[in-house]
Amino acid sequence: MRPCLLSTTTASRVRWSPLRLSPALVRNMTSRSEFKQAPHKLLVIPGPIEVSDDVLFSNAHPSVSHVSPDFIPVLGDAIRLTRDVLLSSVGQPFIISGSGTLGWDQVASNLVEPNENALVLHSGYFGDSFTECLETYGAKVDQLKAPVGQAVGVEEVEKALKAKNYKIITVTHVDTSTAVLSDIQSIAETVRRVSPDTLIIVDAVCSVASEEIQFDQWGLDVVLTASQKGLGTPPGLSILLASPRAIKTFETRKAPPMSYYASWSKWLPIMKAYESGTPAYFATPPTNLIYAFRTSLLDIVKNGSIQERFEKHRKAASRVKDTVKALGLKQVSEEGFEANGMTAVWYPEGKTASDVLPKLGALGIIAAGGLHKDHKDKYFRIGHMGITAVDDQRGDIDKIVDGLKQVFGEK
Repeated sequence: MRPCLLSTTTASRVRWSPLRLSPALVRNMTSRSEFKQAPHKLLVIPGPIEVSDDVLFSNAHPSVSHVSPDFIPVLGDAIRLTRDVLLSSVGQPFIISGSGTLGWDQVASNLVEPNENALVLHSGYFGDSFTECLETYGAKVDQLKAPVGQAVGVEEVEKALKAKNYKIITVTHVDTSTAVLSDIQSIAETVRRVSPDTLIIVDAVCSVASEEIQFDQWGLDVVLTASQKGLGTPPGLSILLASPRAIKTFETRKAPPMSYYASWSKWLPIMKAYESGTPAYFATPPTNLIYAFRTSLLDIVKNGSIQERFEKHRKAASRVKDTVKALGLKQVSEEGFEANGMTAVWYPEGKTASDVLPKLGALGIIAAGGLHKDHKDKYFRIGHMGITAVDDQRGDIDKIVDGLKQVFGEK
C-alpha cells in the first residue's frame, strides 16, 4: 500500500508526516505482521512471478549504505545461500545488479576469447539470443538446433564435440519461449566423457529453484539465472555460480575481459569481500533488492528440503498439464521435454490470443503470449513456479486450473 499523492499546491503547504496516514497504513509500512499486498490479479507469466509478503516487505527496507555494517552480512548471506540452492560447496556466486541477460555477457566476456569456438544447444528463442551475445564478443559459434518442442539429444552433442574442439557448450535448461526442458545432467555427462576440457554453461534463468540442478555432482561450470522467476524476488539481479575450473579459466585468459561492467576482475573481489564480512566497492549494489533476495533464499532453504521443493513443482506442473490435456489442448513442449515451472499451450484451431488472454485476465489471471519468433501468435504461456507452486494455501494452481476450464470449456 502507498499514501495517496498530494497535489503540488497542497504539498507546498503541508509537511509530510507518517502521522497524517491512517493508523492501519502506518502499521502496514512498519510491521511485517501487519503487511499484506494489495489485492491484484494473479501473475502467472513465466517471470516475473508472484512474490511473498515477506519478500516484498524486505524490499521496503529503509535505504541503507552498501558498505554499512548492517548490509554487509545481508549480501554475505545471499552469496552463501545461493550455493545452497544450487547444491554446491565449491561454486563462486556473483550477485550483480542487472537482468538475467547480464549472465550471458559474463560468460562471453570472461570465459571466451576472440575466435574461440562455442557450441550452443538451441531449444527456442534464447538459444539465438545467447548466440548473438557470444558473437558480439568475438566467439565463433555453432548451433545444434532442436525441432520446436524438443531439446537437443546427447547423440548430436557427442557427434559435434568429436568433430571440433569447443571452449564452451551452452544449454538453456528451460527455454522460456517453448517450456522445453533440457536434460542437463545427461549433457554434462556426455561433455565430460567426450570433451572434458569444454566448459559446461547452463542458462537456468527459468529453472533455478523450480527444476533440479546439482551443480557440484553434475560437474557444471556455470549456472546463470535471475531473481524474478523461481527464486521469487522482484526483477533486477543477475545471479551466477561459477566452478573453480571456470574461475581458473578466467584467471589464465590471455587477454583482459572484453567487458568493463561484467568483468570478473571487478566483481570477484567484491563477492569475496562481502562473504568474508568486509565491504568493498566497484559499483553500487541494489541494497533493498538484496534484502528481498536474502529473504526469499531463506524461505527456500528453510521450508523443507530443496528436493521437496522440486517435487512440489512437479505436482503443480502435473495438475496444469493434465488439465490442458483433458481440455483437448496440446502443449508446445513434447512428451519427455516438459518443464515443471511453466507450460506453453497451442491455441486450438480458430482461436488467437485475443480470444484467450483477455478472458483469463477477466478471471483475474495474467498469462503470457507466445515468444518463439516463428510461432509467437500461435500459443500462450503459463508460469507455475515459486510460491504459486509450493504454497498450496494460496490456491494459485486451483485458480489456474479453474480459469482454463472456464475459458476453454470443461470436457
